[in-house]
Amino acid sequence: MSSSPHSSPLLSLPGAVAAEPPDAGVAAHYGDLFREQRALSRGEGFVDLSHREVVTVTGEDRLAWLHLLLTQHVAELPPGHATEALILSPKGHIEHALYLVDDGTTTWAHTEPGSAESLLAYLESMKFFHRVEVADRTADFAVVLLPAGSIARVPAGTVVRETAEGRELFLPRGELVSFAEANGPAAGVLAAEALRVEHHRPRWGRETDHRTIPHEVGWLASAVHLNKGCYRGQETVARVHNLGKPPRRLVFLHLDGSEVTIPEHGDPVRLAADGPEGRQLGFVTTAARHHELGPIALALVKRNVPVDAPLLAGTTPAAQETIVEP
Repeated sequence: MSSSPHSSPLLSLPGAVAAEPPDAGVAAHYGDLFREQRALSRGEGFVDLSHREVVTVTGEDRLAWLHLLLTQHVAELPPGHATEALILSPKGHIEHALYLVDDGTTTWAHTEPGSAESLLAYLESMKFFHRVEVADRTADFAVVLLPAGSIARVPAGTVVRETAEGRELFLPRGELVSFAEANGPAAGVLAAEALRVEHHRPRWGRETDHRTIPHEVGWLASAVHLNKGCYRGQETVARVHNLGKPPRRLVFLHLDGSEVTIPEHGDPVRLAADGPEGRQLGFVTTAARHHELGPIALALVKRNVPVDAPLLAGTTPAAQETIVEP
């Protein structure tokens, strides 16, 4: 997954510090990570997510066609209703995560930086006789997040994807600077990531690897419809749901706050009793510094790791909370 080529003009705002991949192109923070988190928690400010990629599907068959390809039931998706969906491999591994809304004539989706090219290639290969057109609109539209409770005014005509976490705007790129001037203060992606970890929300490419199935990271609840028709990978979803157990599970970690650094994505997770040379049982997916909880993380571990066992995330002691039941 390559990084997005789109660099935000908001990187010129005072205090902006550029984020690292996979969030290159936008600000990690604007000088005060915890202030930015607290503002978002109060429903103030916004997050520049203009590095995320935007894909649209038009044509009268769009919803019926997407319904055949996605894990979610979208055949009768009402205009303005937000949903999320996955595209799976034939073996049921997660290949893409899409965040969708339909405006009555067009289905809009945003996805991870650098993933639109492969996503569109797959969609184009599946068009066959269906009356649909797919397009990469990343050059034209920027994703902006307004937190839950925000009273910011959305420009007329903007496509909005509204969820419990807030409103995601598909904002014309040319309006990004004027929007920021009217709706600041801006918060960086590190603040948004800390709140995402707090709420146990998985992110493709962070909480997933090449063999992750939806059950492991809790996506059955929000991105998979268990009673819809066939789609690629459905056999794995149904088999594991009905007959088996996922081989791994997502956990939430409270990290030792006395450590100066926090673990990196991919750092090994081990039983604390086994020490830093013990057998690896999983890996850290996302770690963050939270304004109230302190250092926290998500990790993907083997299903049979005891739910109450103290862990090591890299070299950092960690206590776990269950997200996906073993």
